[in-house]
Amino acid sequence: MKNIPVILLGCGGVGRHLLQHIVSCRSLHAKLGVRLQVVGVSDSKSLLLASDVFTRELDDTFLNEVSRVKLGGSSLKTLSSFVNECQIFANSEATRTVIDTATCLSKSTGLVVVDCSASSETMGVLNQAVDLGCCIVLANKKPLTAAMDDYDKLVAHPRRIRYESTVGAGLPVIASLNRILSSGDPIRCIVACLSGTLGYVMSEVEGGKPFSQVVKDAKSLGYTEPDPRDDLSGMDVARKALILSRLLGRRVNLDSLKIESLYPEEMGPNMMSLEDFLSSGLLLLDNDIQERVQKAALDGKVLRYVCVIEGSRTEVGLREVPKDSPLGRLRGSNNILAIYSRCYNEQPLVIEGAGAGNDTTAAGVLADILDIQDLFA
Repeated sequence: MKNIPVILLGCGGVGRHLLQHIVSCRSLHAKLGVRLQVVGVSDSKSLLLASDVFTRELDDTFLNEVSRVKLGGSSLKTLSSFVNECQIFANSEATRTVIDTATCLSKSTGLVVVDCSASSETMGVLNQAVDLGCCIVLANKKPLTAAMDDYDKLVAHPRRIRYESTVGAGLPVIASLNRILSSGDPIRCIVACLSGTLGYVMSEVEGGKPFSQVVKDAKSLGYTEPDPRDDLSGMDVARKALILSRLLGRRVNLDSLKIESLYPEEMGPNMMSLEDFLSSGLLLLDNDIQERVQKAALDGKVLRYVCVIEGSRTEVGLREVPKDSPLGRLRGSNNILAIYSRCYNEQPLVIEGAGAGNDTTAAGVLADILDIQDLFA
């Protein structure tokens, strides 16, 4: 049996589902000759570490308890009663402890550090873990959209890093692009809808519903962040676009991208409360969106919130697309990418499916961990 030690950073929705997947897939992984040994789990306040990372792991009963506690919104510190199972470190000690653990395990069994947080503060831990020879698996987009120097360090050893779930959740986006690039087929253009939230919103307003009502519906369905402006700003799509651009070899930073927000600056979180935005701000956006929808319809087109990567250009924003094109036919909260290259010239390679959701994203993370099993004895 091949044992793969894992430390999980971030135990929110994706991290919690990942732990559940690891536990529920034990018999499947056993048939593959693999066992994922979770030796540490952290949230923003603390780190739980197996009492001896060389000989023990956090057992499945404990991992289920971690999932239950996090589902209830509590801190991992509430599991202090499991003193025989683990050591507990406060946030101030957690980073150093993760590095110490990585230092020890990298010299013997190896280690996978999995980042399912939404924090930019994990970059230091990740880069040190890479330097120590550990493997990195990311659902967190922020480390891959940091300054170029930090990004270069993180991806310096491509065999030891996987980040499929940063773009399109469980969709095979990164893997497909890597296959095309490694075959020597130059990618000339990517046109994509990479936000399930904005995909839902734009397909609904196409049918004549007011933008304000659709956004509120999306919020009530759980499609948006607690503050919908986090989605409507386009920053999440921009980060995904930047990850793809850098994968194609573009030396670009987030502040160099053209990003269209669906609300004006004066409605931003620093200038308008969430309550005011939902009650009155959104209504002020209805006419402009409806006019753009109608203008597109007159030309036989529809509006989509699109990422375009072509040449040196990377931009995200509303774009008119033909109604009968892959992006034009998109409905609901799915993601879709159309990839144009020498081999996929007239007919692009199209990847479409569920591009969001904690369960789907966690499944993609788990597949990434298993994808690097050949690096472990």
